[in-house]
Amino acid sequence: MMGSSFLNADRARSPPVKVLSSQLREGTECQTAGGRSEYVIRRLGPGEQRSLQVSVVWMQGTVLEVQSDHNTVLILDETGNFVVSGINSVPKGKPCLSTGKYVMVMGVIQSHSPEPVLRAVKMADLSENALIHRKNWIYEVEDLQQILP
Repeated sequence: MMGSSFLNADRARSPPVKVLSSQLREGTECQTAGGRSEYVIRRLGPGEQRSLQVSVVWMQGTVLEVQSDHNTVLILDETGNFVVSGINSVPKGKPCLSTGKYVMVMGVIQSHSPEPVLRAVKMADLSENALIHRKNWIYEVEDLQQILP
């Protein structure tokens, strides 16, 4: 069972921000005043290139490899691979963990280089409409990042 301090720390985080794996790979790590790690990424889209600080992200991609014994899955988005850990602890996460499925993952960033690693909080199978989700994903990411303060 998780301690209450762990749960309180997760509640204090900002809502998930939609990102691409390349943004995390190219980002830089920084510490908040409370000592928590956050990552500074470049926003997608035209105009002024303001940075964005993130710690909890929403990512989507195709499952390449599942390693249940290591509690991880390797996923590929439009810009590269990323690893998701803690898959055995995610409610309803197991059914979507098959090679070739298109999935969404919400998670806390554990590291960003050389390959982004998230600790999964939520996973869902988007394979039923994968073509639509995959085609629109980059636009969703860009739109959200452009309207965030």
